[in-house]
Amino acid sequence: MTDREWEYIKDMIPAAKPGGRKRLTDMRRTLNAIFYLTRTGCAWRYLPLEYPPWQTVYGYFRKWRLDKTWQHTHDRLRGDVRQQEGRERQPSAAIIDSQSVKTTDRGGAERGFDAGKKTAGRKRHILVDTLGLLLLVVVHSAGIQDRDGARKVLSPLAHCFTRLRKIWADGIYTGDLAEWVRNLRTRNRIDFEMVKRTDKLKGFKVLPRRWVVERTFAWLSFNRRMSKDYELLPATSETFIYVSMIKLMLGRLA
Repeated sequence: MTDREWEYIKDMIPAAKPGGRKRLTDMRRTLNAIFYLTRTGCAWRYLPLEYPPWQTVYGYFRKWRLDKTWQHTHDRLRGDVRQQEGRERQPSAAIIDSQSVKTTDRGGAERGFDAGKKTAGRKRHILVDTLGLLLLVVVHSAGIQDRDGARKVLSPLAHCFTRLRKIWADGIYTGDLAEWVRNLRTRNRIDFEMVKRTDKLKGFKVLPRRWVVERTFAWLSFNRRMSKDYELLPATSETFIYVSMIKLMLGRLA
């Protein structure tokens, strides 16, 4: 992190627990180690010696995953970026899509085969705003159809993002998903619209709205940890997505 990035995020780091010894770990170096691992894709045990011991770094990473510090920090930064762009902190429109990625022999839950993409592994199912910033993410088996996985992603809308009125998606989200979204117990009804590719189009064509979420997947691909799903737990995979977006947004804000 640059000095300006550190100044922006340092107050969001949870304080040490009261009592006991004073915290001696350099939190800036700890965050840098996590960002380094996300960007380079190295193993925890291969962290360079300039960072704190890998056990310490992993301990903070895991602790902040369990208490949702990563998610809360991400959501706060997303609101700041939106305000910097002249938007409201909460979005009124969003786009949903998924990305199938291969897994390794690490094992773990939520693994399957995506017959459409011919990929064995997991799916990263995300909801983003019109700026491409992450709103919700769920990592699940690649064997789950998009229209079924979408319900896992969109279920939290019943108690968050109260300004949301519109969701765009591609043609694979067919069936009764649109009706299910409209019947969510939200403060306002959400309109679910599918942006379909017409038969008249030949070759590659950028479709309205749908390109935004594809760009977000491209941003994630800048981090080698995202080249595959290396994690044992889907929750860890989701956390690395939050970490990737946190670093991206820090760069914008600083």
